[in-house]
Amino acid sequence: MSELKLPRPRAILFDWDNTLVDTWPCIGHATNVTLEAMGKKPWTPEEVRARVAGSLRDTFPGIYGDRWEEAREIFYKTFAEVHLDMLVPAAGAEDMLRNLLPEDLFLGVVSNKTGKYLRAEADRLGWTSRFGRLVGAQDAERDKPDPAPVHLALLRSHVSVGPDVWLVGDATIDVVCGRNAGCSTVFVGPRAPGSEEPQPDIHIPDCAALSALVRSYI
Repeated sequence: MSELKLPRPRAILFDWDNTLVDTWPCIGHATNVTLEAMGKKPWTPEEVRARVAGSLRDTFPGIYGDRWEEAREIFYKTFAEVHLDMLVPAAGAEDMLRNLLPEDLFLGVVSNKTGKYLRAEADRLGWTSRFGRLVGAQDAERDKPDPAPVHLALLRSHVSVGPDVWLVGDATIDVVCGRNAGCSTVFVGPRAPGSEEPQPDIHIPDCAALSALVRSYI
């Protein structure tokens, strides 16, 4: 699907981590503190980026086995201590959100970050009022890539799920979630998805390009 064939968006649902904010340093720190506390070898930054996408409740049992709840407490404690201080907007995200202001365009967030941390970060950045709804992990019955968070994000909007809802994210899990929900999928980041990965409807390099794309429709 080319740019010109993407339906005009009635809603845009954003992933959060490393789509709108740069949280890899914070995620890497909390991940490695947890791994070491659980007697495991820490991950390199490249391994963190490759392995961290699903929600904690979906991924920790596979990493830590029967001790995953203990690991969860360590991760959350470490993350809570630093995530607001280490919070940095992604390049161009502030300007993009400021520019996406048509009254008929609903903006939301669908993240696998635990909901209370997601909303605390949005508050810290002064972005909460820019979104109709911020949905994090454990807010819906299931997390991404299940479509349940997408439906929850749109529940109080004037928009029904369909191709005129754009799901924007930086990871394969976002593409799969968008497909599962019946949305158009927009992959944001300098790296294009590999040929073996699910392909989005469109790949763009950064938030500035997304802003320009949306403005071309309105």
